Amino acid sequence: MEKLKELREEKGLTQTQLATELKINQRTISGYETGVSEPDIATIKKICDFFDVTADYLLGFKDY
Repeated sequence: MEKLKELREEKGLTQTQLATELKINQRTISGYETGVSEPDIATIKKICDFFDVTADYLLGFKDY
């Protein structure tokens, strides 16, 4: 999930800080960002709500 890393860095957050905000493990964030794992629907919703973006944007289907 390239967009996740971009969004996180735009906000100036570390993986650990984002993990704390989303109440998930830092290694999980790392896995999402490197493509080793993918978030479930509930986690996608949390990420979208936190960054105020659509799932289409987060998943790379749309550029806005």
